[in-house]
Amino acid sequence: AAARGCRGVWRRAWQRGAGGPAPAPRGQRAVACNARGGAVPAGKSGLAPWVPVVGLEIHAQISSNSKLFSGSQVQFAAAPNSLVSFFDASLPGTLPVLNRRCVEAAVMTGLALNCSINKRSLFDRKHYFYADLPAGYQITQQRVPIAVNGSLSYSLCIDNKMSQMVTKTVRIKQIQLEQDSGKSLHDDTRNQTLVDLNRAGVGLMEVVMEPDMCCGEEAAAAVRELQLILQTLGSSQAVMAEGQLRVDANVSVHHPGEHYGVRTEVKNINSLRFLAKAVDYEIQRQIEELENGGTILNETRAFDSKLGCTVPMRDKEGKQDYRFMPEPNLPPLILYDAKSLPANMNHQQVVNVDWIHERLPDLPSVKRAKLVERYGILPEHSFTLLNEDGLTEFFENVVKQTRMKPKKVIGWILNDLLSYLKQHSLIVKESPVTSFLLADLLNLLEKKEISSTAAKQVLAELWKGEGKTPFEIVKEKKLELIQDQKELEQICQAVIDGQENEVIMMVLG
Repeated sequence: AAARGCRGVWRRAWQRGAGGPAPAPRGQRAVACNARGGAVPAGKSGLAPWVPVVGLEIHAQISSNSKLFSGSQVQFAAAPNSLVSFFDASLPGTLPVLNRRCVEAAVMTGLALNCSINKRSLFDRKHYFYADLPAGYQITQQRVPIAVNGSLSYSLCIDNKMSQMVTKTVRIKQIQLEQDSGKSLHDDTRNQTLVDLNRAGVGLMEVVMEPDMCCGEEAAAAVRELQLILQTLGSSQAVMAEGQLRVDANVSVHHPGEHYGVRTEVKNINSLRFLAKAVDYEIQRQIEELENGGTILNETRAFDSKLGCTVPMRDKEGKQDYRFMPEPNLPPLILYDAKSLPANMNHQQVVNVDWIHERLPDLPSVKRAKLVERYGILPEHSFTLLNEDGLTEFFENVVKQTRMKPKKVIGWILNDLLSYLKQHSLIVKESPVTSFLLADLLNLLEKKEISSTAAKQVLAELWKGEGKTPFEIVKEKKLELIQDQKELEQICQAVIDGQENEVIMMVLG
């Protein structure tokens, strides 16, 4: 039934459009994102456009050896319930002890996102009851978070053209520290739920973005830029496949000049591709519902990646449902800077915001600018280098080891090597063609010992991973260019001598 419902929305949405082939019900984008001004799908009459509004809440797992309030180890895919302290299990009499590393990671992230860092922040209890939350509440920062009022700039293509890119900015409302819940494993066969508390208490940063986006493409681009920043800082590994970066999307639609519509929340999206699809589908679903005279419920939904649609989960809780209260077991979190740090204070026992700021690494935007300046490559190429994990290092290693100009090297890496990687669903670190082998191949090409066509043949052989060098493959396949003019003349003469009839016909015209 859900599948039929999804297909119906897609089909009817297409029928109102300008024609063309009907989109597939699964995985197809429902909304075209106009990077110049926003997505405004027309209504039935074509006179009443809709304005989609998208805001994001992103939970990033902090890179730390231990949890936010306990000394339990943090490790992905450990044996169930093997990394659980008394505090994580919420046994009576246990108290939280704040992890300094998590605080520093949050401050670092806030500074990178142009936030104001609150020198005094507070912890709160957020109450809800579920099997994987033994205490019945989550420790978070609702009233006074650690960082507020920031911004994130991101870029996206116009009409899917890498050569036409536009930069947009989304406001960051706040960044707050909070603990993760455990994990519930639902066994439908035995009609039971199993609980793993290994994740309970792991430190999270919740990054709350204002509703400044208008489609799935923008949402995915903003999250990807945030992911790169977190990985550059080392504050989070941000691997979405391992649940280290989870996105909740808040979506609504309204007519121009009207108040924002009722929003729905699409919960726990764990890939950029699914995020774009979920947001675009939800926009189109809401338009469809409103144009048919229905109403939008303030609810929490999930994205079904197999069906390509969102499905209801539960009514959306309000702040009153969570019954927020100050956390009585944690004092205010006090941070310092160079001016406020007392002279007799032990530097090892406090967090100095200025000290962290001085040690911030180059952010992705700065790295891109340096790549363009240093190597003379196009700005859009710098985006591709940074977006693919490990590709920048690969490119720079090849440049160091070859005589070929960086502008030519980037072509081989983006057009040829990256194409092979995508065909075989591999990441850069898994490539059988190392930077040394590619540099060796490009040196042969640059010295004009082989042609460009031959070089592509050699690259195909290198991809097989048989341990041969480019030079060995060239010799084995006899792909080298012939430089001796007499030898070339002999070859040409032999061809002419063997094709006498054809030569006579050409001479006679």
